[in-house]
Amino acid sequence: MRSWKELIEIESQKPYYREKLKPFVEAEYAACKVFPERRNIYRALELTPLQEVSVLICGQDPYHEEHQAMGLAFSVPDGVQIPPSLMNIYKEIDREYACGIPASGNLERWAKQGVLLLNTVLTVREHEANSHAGHGWEQFTDAVIRTLSEQDRPMVFLLWGNPAQRKAEKILKGTSAKHLILKTSHPSPLSVYRGFDGCDHFMKANAFLQANGIKPIDWR
Repeated sequence: MRSWKELIEIESQKPYYREKLKPFVEAEYAACKVFPERRNIYRALELTPLQEVSVLICGQDPYHEEHQAMGLAFSVPDGVQIPPSLMNIYKEIDREYACGIPASGNLERWAKQGVLLLNTVLTVREHEANSHAGHGWEQFTDAVIRTLSEQDRPMVFLLWGNPAQRKAEKILKGTSAKHLILKTSHPSPLSVYRGFDGCDHFMKANAFLQANGIKPIDWR
């Protein structure tokens, strides 16, 4: 696979996408309020080209309140209050690097460094978390992760929470030796204390990248 555009073209011709996912998403956008804006559904793939990915962070589904979702897992636009899960991510980075808490929740700066901020499900109905689960997005994002794992270069997979951790099965056997797979609880206030707090994932990711001659991520 040479690009995300090629992957989207291939997946969009498969029965699950053509007969199930696309009609469902089209009907949802027509009938109710859905996030993110249609033009931002594939924003994560657009901002972080396949050949530039060095770290994957896998979320669940987009934020489901007005002005929050922007097509990047955990990220919100400048000027929007930082959601609790992202605040816990920032607190963990501050614990590891003593760099303080950013004023903005916009994570485009990570995406442009090679961090693919991918949700397991790429759309959601307003006020209804996980409302678009089970309609085909999971199969699409499985394909994204398989494609990443097939790359002949080391990368880091950060899998937080059960939906993300299930994606580990899609990291092809025989390739995990050159990839670093880190798992822990979701940074949500409901589960952050189950392992995310104190996980050191950001320092571990950078140590792995540097050991393999790859530029580390500036998480600050």
